[in-house]
Amino acid sequence: MKTFFMCFIPLFVALDSVGIMPLFLNMTQEMTDRERRNVLNQSVLTAFIVSLLFLFAGQAIFQFLGISMADFQIAGGILLLIIAVIDLVNPSKEERKPNQNIGVVPIGIPLIMGPAALTTLMVLANQYHFKWVASALMINLFIITLALYCSSFAKKIVGINGMQAVSKIISLFLAAIAVMFIRIGFQAALGLR
Repeated sequence: MKTFFMCFIPLFVALDSVGIMPLFLNMTQEMTDRERRNVLNQSVLTAFIVSLLFLFAGQAIFQFLGISMADFQIAGGILLLIIAVIDLVNPSKEERKPNQNIGVVPIGIPLIMGPAALTTLMVLANQYHFKWVASALMINLFIITLALYCSSFAKKIVGINGMQAVSKIISLFLAAIAVMFIRIGFQAALGLR
């Protein structure tokens, strides 16, 4: 069990299921419950497939393409920053139609399975047996699924007006997370950390 927890805890921190929940709720607040569940399923499935791909062949794929983890962090950060800025400067959410493809990008990647989680996976895969890393990953993805599923109940408790009030604050935090990804990516690329 000690080996399992050595895999589970870093992944739990890297995946940050509690932190993803308000971001998911913010991005899907204009959707019906059914649409939100479809996006949830799509995002968790995307995160699962990408995580398995990286678990098996992450280093080889990056080496083949000439991509470093720093490149991946910078690209993921820029994508999140664009989404956050659009949300912050858009005066009316009603003008936007909910995009049901957000389950793949940005929720599945890079919010759920972002640079931190992928890096953690690849490091753990080099240190521990596959069965421990895979089981820790599965349980963490289940926890994220449960957290995102419960986010619709949070919306019912807080209400639409409450969600609109916190929407801009959440977008600001998303922008800050994006800048952090970019900063960490540049630090790694320049050898500053």
